[in-house]
Amino acid sequence: MTDEPFWKTKRLNEMTQEEWESLCDGCGLCCLNKLEDWDTGEVAFTSVACRLLDGHSCRCSDYENRQATVPECIQLTPETVGEISWLPPTCGYRLVQEDRDLYWWHPLVSGDPETVHLAGISARGRTISEAEVDIEDYEDYLVDWPLTVGEDADDPRLAEERKAALGRGDADAVSLPELLARDGVKG
Repeated sequence: MTDEPFWKTKRLNEMTQEEWESLCDGCGLCCLNKLEDWDTGEVAFTSVACRLLDGHSCRCSDYENRQATVPECIQLTPETVGEISWLPPTCGYRLVQEDRDLYWWHPLVSGDPETVHLAGISARGRTISEAEVDIEDYEDYLVDWPLTVGEDADDPRLAEERKAALGRGDADAVSLPELLARDGVKG
């Protein structure tokens, strides 16, 4: 008998608090401010991050008190995961809800919280704090990368290239299409 990891054997509502919290990969994408078109319901991401998001670690700087500090912070629960359309396609909660496996770079799979950043999935280095932007200017910060980050997510060679680039000081210089082109593969 093989021991399967908990996210393959349990539904979200069956997980312990520790298991639930560990499903967060630390990408920080859910902490980006979003704009909603009131007529269509369409949600657009901005690169404006919650004032509590640490831009380097992509974790909340006051997680325990976040809802007291930021009342509009939406707390994910097993019941709400399936209802929130703007969760990124790579979100661990969303993947488990949809009976899909976690990506290779998820800390539960890789054993390393840095792989989410090395794979280019996280918001690290891509955001500005809401404390620095007037809410009227959020439209100037519209981005689509939070919805496309998973397109590069399935090739672990990308993380190795980024890790090597990090040592050279140019970690963002390598993209999956560039890596595939080097290998003679059309992306």
